[in-house]
Amino acid sequence: MKRRLSLLLIGILLAVVVHPIKAQKASQLRLNEVLIKNETNYVDHYGNRSAWIEIYNTSAATVNIKGCYLTDDPNNLKKYPIPKGDVLTAIPPHQHLLFWADGRSDRGTFHLNFLLDPDKDNYIALVNADGSTVIDQVTIPAASIVADRSYGRKMDGKDGWSILSKVTPSTNNVTLDSNEKIDRLKNEDSIGGIMTITAMTVVFSALLMLSIAFMIIGRQAISFSRRRASKQSEQQEVSEDMVSIPGEVIAAMSMALKSELDDLHDDDSNVLTICRVERKYTPWSSKIYGLRQLPDRSMQPRFRK
Repeated sequence: MKRRLSLLLIGILLAVVVHPIKAQKASQLRLNEVLIKNETNYVDHYGNRSAWIEIYNTSAATVNIKGCYLTDDPNNLKKYPIPKGDVLTAIPPHQHLLFWADGRSDRGTFHLNFLLDPDKDNYIALVNADGSTVIDQVTIPAASIVADRSYGRKMDGKDGWSILSKVTPSTNNVTLDSNEKIDRLKNEDSIGGIMTITAMTVVFSALLMLSIAFMIIGRQAISFSRRRASKQSEQQEVSEDMVSIPGEVIAAMSMALKSELDDLHDDDSNVLTICRVERKYTPWSSKIYGLRQLPDRSMQPRFRK
């Protein structure tokens, strides 16, 4: 029992110690773009143009870079420790974070304590929070350093470094500012003939569909009007037939119907006689039947003494 308890405590201790490093998922971070010679390009919050390093989060979850290190010296992997108290060190999924290599770390979290030299090769590395594991590194040759031109990955977080056609701090290295289909159409149809024929075809097709729809609707309306006129004419013919019957015939028909209806019933006098019956006396309501009578002495026999 004690052995199990001690193993459980050791496991909890290891989880507490290891969790902050693993929870960062810093292994998903990549050095993405670097501008060393900044003459007329992007400026920092102080209005200065300095070299900068862009880091990209390749994962689908937010990664906090706090506690990791940035360095330009392979022999000193802990040269710039990224502070842990800044909430802006959390990089959202598939987003970027910019650090200024201006040697002025006193200006904030995102200002490094080293400079990048435009006259020689520059080594840059991102180191995990353990201070020894290199997450990503790149060496920018001096020949690739051009004023106001960045050196970065062709696709964000993917392999393959080169001088980029556009400087894209804190955004995607490849920007879709054109439509592939339109560009292909421009190349295949330089005079615009296909576009003209396509537009005319669409317009004429729409007009044809509208004409067919109007034709069908017109035919339906005509058919409905004809059916309605036919019904009205039939009703008018019936009324005219009724008017054309002479009055004598209508009177004879009425009298025949009257006599036929009279034969269906017996002759009644159709006289009702109402007589009021009054009964001033009823034996059943007499009180004498409800009272006890005394005997009549006159009717009793008399005995002589």
